[in-house]
Amino acid sequence: MTRVLVVEDDPQLVRALRINLQARKFEVESASNGGTALQLAAARKPDVILLDLGLPDMDGLDVITGVRDWSRVPILVLSARHTSEDKVRALDAGADDYITKPFSMDELLARLRAALRRNEPPQHPEETFQIATEDFTVDLVAKRVRRHGRDVRLTPTEWQLLEILITHPGRLISQRRLLIEVWGPTHSDNTNYLRVYMAQLRRKLEADPAHPRYLITEPGMGYRFEPEGQGT
Repeated sequence: MTRVLVVEDDPQLVRALRINLQARKFEVESASNGGTALQLAAARKPDVILLDLGLPDMDGLDVITGVRDWSRVPILVLSARHTSEDKVRALDAGADDYITKPFSMDELLARLRAALRRNEPPQHPEETFQIATEDFTVDLVAKRVRRHGRDVRLTPTEWQLLEILITHPGRLISQRRLLIEVWGPTHSDNTNYLRVYMAQLRRKLEADPAHPRYLITEPGMGYRFEPEGQGT
């Protein structure tokens, strides 16, 4: 049974989440503060964490960084904080997704299922190194990209960006993280770099670069790789 840790200090929301999740055969545990959440996460090893940022004893961002010291368990933030800056800070800290309150239970369940799927180990070891979409394939070991049977030549920078995105399928990667990992800490604010190189990648890999299916922009936040194609 999939174990969910709900970290939330609103008892009514905890109750609603518990009822809906248990009805779908999830095992639910809850914590009303960050300290208890960190203890339960370490002791019970949940399969996914639903985390509010506004906790009574600490900021939820500290819970994320505390968990990330030792675990890659999916963390979905559920927060009333709605600015792009809040979302980027949570993603940079290590959250896998960010859902703004109020939210529908259907949306939450869909995001939760997607996070659990992304965290599943590959059925075959070679899946770790081979990524295939309907339009292109990527071999991470050979550093080779092919589109419709033909090799695609990428620059080193284009390859670095693509590699980060495709090794985190479905996960929103913040602009700041991409800039730091590819260009270094001194370029963390140069978002024009990303726009230029992402446009180049889309021209090489997408059938319709103006309406990309795979390399998706989340305005003001970052980029996401959708291996099955957005809207399919």
